[in-house]
Amino acid sequence: MTIALERPVGTTDPITLVDPEVTDRLARRITADHPEITEATARRIVGQAAAFIAASGYLPGQSLAPSKLVDIGWHTFILHTVDYARFCEQVVGRFVHHIPTDENDEMPGGVQATRERTLAAIAAAGYAVDEELWPDMADCNQCHAGCHDSPKSG
Repeated sequence: MTIALERPVGTTDPITLVDPEVTDRLARRITADHPEITEATARRIVGQAAAFIAASGYLPGQSLAPSKLVDIGWHTFILHTVDYARFCEQVVGRFVHHIPTDENDEMPGGVQATRERTLAAIAAAGYAVDEELWPDMADCNQCHAGCHDSPKSG
């Protein structure tokens, strides 16, 4: 007998981290701002953004970075500051800052290593990774196009 699992044992669907009303609000904003993104995909983006934020908060300073699609979700979440701050406090225990990299900053090990490190961190934190939303990495040198985990020591 063969048993098929929708996701590996021991992982959590990260959309469950986000209040359903907040998920609805964020998905609506994503589809309004990006008409090419369907509602179903917007919901998946919200889930992966939640997983990225949680993993970044658990492992600060690890040079994690979102994909282009997940970055849309993170930026959308940040714009809803009350919801974002509440999420960070409830899930991570502290605020997870958004800190764009400088133009001359490079991802340690390059783009592919950053992608692998980020997906490994999400999986290690116990969250399912939606591989289809991670084909690339965000351009991390412009706030409107990309960013990385925080906090940076300063």
